[in-house]
Amino acid sequence: MGVEKEGILWLVGTPIGNLDDITLRALNVLKKSDVILAEDTRRIMKLLIHFDILNKHTFSLNVNNQSRQIPGILKLLDEGKTISLVSDAGMPVISDPGNELVEACINNAFKVDIAPGPSSVSTAIALSGFPGSHYTSFGFIPRGKNRRRLFRKLAEGLYNDSLIVFFDSPYRLKGTLKDWLDIVDDRLCFVARELTKVHQEIYKGRVSELISHFEDDKILGEITVVMSGISEPKEDK
Repeated sequence: MGVEKEGILWLVGTPIGNLDDITLRALNVLKKSDVILAEDTRRIMKLLIHFDILNKHTFSLNVNNQSRQIPGILKLLDEGKTISLVSDAGMPVISDPGNELVEACINNAFKVDIAPGPSSVSTAIALSGFPGSHYTSFGFIPRGKNRRRLFRKLAEGLYNDSLIVFFDSPYRLKGTLKDWLDIVDDRLCFVARELTKVHQEIYKGRVSELISHFEDDKILGEITVVMSGISEPKEDK
């Protein structure tokens, strides 16, 4: 891999909702960065302005352009620049773009460091009351037949010993829960909406209960779902 060069890439965790959740270290890293890479530059600008971090060069790095952007980023690092990578919310790379850039930096002997921050996965697990020693995160759950195909695999018991965590659209949540009930089982489930934000709401109950709860409600906001581990054994009939 060779000797590490002067440039450095920082992975910076940003709040998943409440701006007060940002860390002092994250703020210090952003302040000393020459360039900030973000999925959506408009969103990171709101955070930078809120914390009075001004006159920063911000560039877009998303799933569609990251391969094209990497050569230019490596050139900046070769010039000794300090570059920060942030996602729209939470930790970069986790269900967000960035892994290709990290790998390219490592392969080209540029230093990579991290200022960790909030995660909707760990936040939801902690709030759920489920034991959090083992969990499997699937990121954003697929839709339609791909979702049902995944649930059929889960019904085979591959992940019975761990919590199942995933993100979902508020417009698809009811369909997701109905598919789970039809294909997997009626285990305990935790649903969090708008974590850490002003309108945060949490719900816990059997999948069937939550389907009934959401039936007449208009669901809005970002959704994180935690399914309990092994379900209770069904009674013999």
